[in-house]
Amino acid sequence: MDRIGIIGFGNMGQAIAGQLKGKYPLKVFDRDKEKTRNLSGIGTARDCAELTLESEVILLAVKPQDFDHLLREIKNFVKEKLIISVAAGVGTAHIEKYLGNVRLIRVMPNLGAKIGESVTCLCQGAFATEADLEFSRQLFYNLGVVRQVPESLMHAATAICGSGPAYVFDFIESNSIDQDNIPQHAKEDMVKRLEQAAETIGFGHEDAVFLSFHTVNASINLLKKTKLPAGELKKQVTSKGGTTEKALEALRKGGSWEEAAVAALKRAEELSRHTK
Repeated sequence: MDRIGIIGFGNMGQAIAGQLKGKYPLKVFDRDKEKTRNLSGIGTARDCAELTLESEVILLAVKPQDFDHLLREIKNFVKEKLIISVAAGVGTAHIEKYLGNVRLIRVMPNLGAKIGESVTCLCQGAFATEADLEFSRQLFYNLGVVRQVPESLMHAATAICGSGPAYVFDFIESNSIDQDNIPQHAKEDMVKRLEQAAETIGFGHEDAVFLSFHTVNASINLLKKTKLPAGELKKQVTSKGGTTEKALEALRKGGSWEEAAVAALKRAEELSRHTK
């Protein structure tokens, strides 16, 4: 059974670990030791080197601004490993520049991972095999639904699947909708808005329908299952300086979901340029 290591134990790292726990041998590392204290059923590593050496599959789940430092730290330990990157806006070519001919899969899950209803987009790097791609697909089925897309659409996936739940939470909060009793017409409206936004930033109709339907449904189910207010979940999706923050700025100015997605896409592209 593949030993999986996760570097970074923020919201997404925790959500992924929560769904994989008990299904794979799992070890995690985060610089903030408080985040990994007293875990049950999940091992912890002293540092990145230990985690990388003891794992066959390494998930990189740190913030984009911390990414290059991490790549330099692990580059001598990743030969023969499968690397799965969860960092928004960081392309496979950039990671391969640091790590060499590494087997690499890039994924974009969303907050639905907390309840096993993530909408995950993935693509493969230059040196990953079809077996690596299939393994990664099966791995993320533990978190929800999976869609393979060209890497050219991964920034768009960040804007729709990654940031999309925040549009839903913002809509519910702004319109004072009872989150325990969301009307069907409101659900359909949100799906349509996200679908149009997805098509605006480059997705074909079939992908747009799939991603928007599952993203809206997962977001609504998150509200029901966590019992958290929409505003609180919106905060969980929003990283300082990230794609969602830019999308929400557009919405606050009265923009449409299409304009929000365009703003998120532009921010993903900016983050990508900063890592080159």
